[in-house]
Amino acid sequence: MHHASIRTANIHQAIAFYETLGFTVCERFTTGYTLACWMEGLGGRIELIQIPQPKPAPDAFGDEHYVGYYHLSFDLTDFTPDLPGWLTNLQECVQEKSDLPPLKILLEPTQQQIGDRIWEVAFIADTDGLPLEFIRLLTKLN
Repeated sequence: MHHASIRTANIHQAIAFYETLGFTVCERFTTGYTLACWMEGLGGRIELIQIPQPKPAPDAFGDEHYVGYYHLSFDLTDFTPDLPGWLTNLQECVQEKSDLPPLKILLEPTQQQIGDRIWEVAFIADTDGLPLEFIRLLTKLN
């Protein structure tokens, strides 16, 4: 996959948020009449596009009847030995940036079995309320 595209109400705030996750801007450009950029980090690439006169995004995480885009998922297995600790550090980084709202945690780190693996799983919302999942492999069952 080349990238996942995210529409945002405020591209500068979104860039600051995704930078706290470890992303860096690799290209800035315009698309039509609006600002956009590609950012790389956590093993992938995202595209941010600023939307003039934005409307709030649907609550994909909280509405059990919602159909469509649900979340992006980032595997932190190679980036941190401790998902709860990583999330605490992220909260502190976000708090230090005066231009960012407080971090919204949708699901505290929990363990989940998927197939023959046990994962740590957590969900947060980005600055536009879009759900982001962070997973870390704990073990593979025999």
